[in-house]
Amino acid sequence: MAFVILSPCIGEKAGECVDVCPVDCIEEGEDQYFINPDICIDCGACQGVCPVDAIVEEYEMAPEDQKFLKKAEEFFGIE
Repeated sequence: MAFVILSPCIGEKAGECVDVCPVDCIEEGEDQYFINPDICIDCGACQGVCPVDAIVEEYEMAPEDQKFLKKAEEFFGIE
């Protein structure tokens, strides 16, 4: 499982998550940051520093938030 960045990041893009990620799996997109699910090691460092609580574990996502995982996969070219 990976962490996923949800809607509170859109427009906010604080960036603390990028600074603490030990595997550099977070990249900045046009409107939000994205976590590469193929690289994420589930350490949770990003979740602890997000000032807008936008980062959740994939299994904790509400059904309506699944679109954010898909958006991240598309950003990284993952099928």
